[in-house]
Amino acid sequence: MKSKHNPWWWIPTLYISEGLPNVVVMTVAVVMYMQMGMSDTEIAVYTGLLGLPWMIKPLWSPFVDLYATKRWWVLAMQMLLGSSLAGVAFTMNAPFWFQGTMAFFFLMAFASATHDIAADGYYMLELSDHDQVWFVGIRNTFYRLAVIFGNGALIPLAGILQKLLNNRIAYSWSLVFFALAGLFIGIWLYHTFAMPKADADKPRQGTSAKEVWKGIVKAFGTFFKKLPPREMIAPMLFLLFYRFPEALMLKMSVTFLMRSNEEGGLGLSMEEFGIASGTVGVIGLTLGGIVGGILAGRDGFKKWLWPMVFSITLPDIVYVYMSYAMPHNLYVISSCLFVEQFGYGLGFTALTLYMLYFSKGNYQTSHYAFCTAISYIGLMLPGIVSGYLKDAMGYQSFFVMVMFLCSVTFAVTTLIKVDPSFGKKQ
Repeated sequence: MKSKHNPWWWIPTLYISEGLPNVVVMTVAVVMYMQMGMSDTEIAVYTGLLGLPWMIKPLWSPFVDLYATKRWWVLAMQMLLGSSLAGVAFTMNAPFWFQGTMAFFFLMAFASATHDIAADGYYMLELSDHDQVWFVGIRNTFYRLAVIFGNGALIPLAGILQKLLNNRIAYSWSLVFFALAGLFIGIWLYHTFAMPKADADKPRQGTSAKEVWKGIVKAFGTFFKKLPPREMIAPMLFLLFYRFPEALMLKMSVTFLMRSNEEGGLGLSMEEFGIASGTVGVIGLTLGGIVGGILAGRDGFKKWLWPMVFSITLPDIVYVYMSYAMPHNLYVISSCLFVEQFGYGLGFTALTLYMLYFSKGNYQTSHYAFCTAISYIGLMLPGIVSGYLKDAMGYQSFFVMVMFLCSVTFAVTTLIKVDPSFGKKQ
């Protein structure tokens, strides 16, 4: 008989545990390495490479279906995430701190990407179609709360500890990661009791690893045959370059906010960063995504495509303003970040909807995974070189260059075609 556990007991904590590792690897690690004395070039390269497991996770996602249950994978990855966080904490004070923390961050990224696959699969197996739709907003909300917690609580906590411990940077970060490790072990223990065993959550029977690989290759082949070869160029360029300006900004915006005035940054404290970027900015991002979904659902994707393009590009000008004006007022900085992140949330809706639109048909799930992987390549590669460009140009010229490169987003958007009825309420 199917378990009747209330989804409220496990959905919030499941998606908090999905969001936290991502924000730790993508943002918290940037701040930590900056405090440990690394240059922006080094930070961009090394933390950019940490995104690789999320980019290539479609390659091993079928094996999560093939071996063990989704529930087993979720619990195993949560334990591995707790262990990798503890590994970061243990190596922070070692002579080989950089090599040690990078190794455990890579392990964390791999475990997190695998956890994402299993958690989403478990969600679909345990809930009915109606409950899946009803809880989609809940799961996204708690994912965003995890992002707010990572940026708005963990980073300020490290700053508070540094003040209490006479600026012992490595030791303070070690304590933060020990606390995170304890949190994840607690989540793992809680989920062993709170997550029901779904009747449909079983390993795929009668399928070999060889057959799985054949399926992946077939799905990959059909992806590039959705359109004639010449017509495939436009969707690929759009997926790769739609977020090109934001890809350059992603990590350099964090270092700009926190580096000292002498280094060209705004010199925000850890606590101020937590308020401005980690809380106000993420709230703007979330609201932008909600508004984007409502507008596209009401009038159709095509009608709002270009307003979304303007939203994801033009608000980046707030960084040009801040790099020249160098405001010290936290309200002004927070307002700028809210505008920029709201625009990003609204504009990112266009990319999500286009991936859904392009993936329609056979192998829809696999094709959507390939779209996300291609989009992630477009986010990761510019991010890796962004630190070198910023170090060569300085923040002011770098942000001006980013504004000029918004033309890339406009150019690739002119190439795509969208059915006017897609997304419109029938």
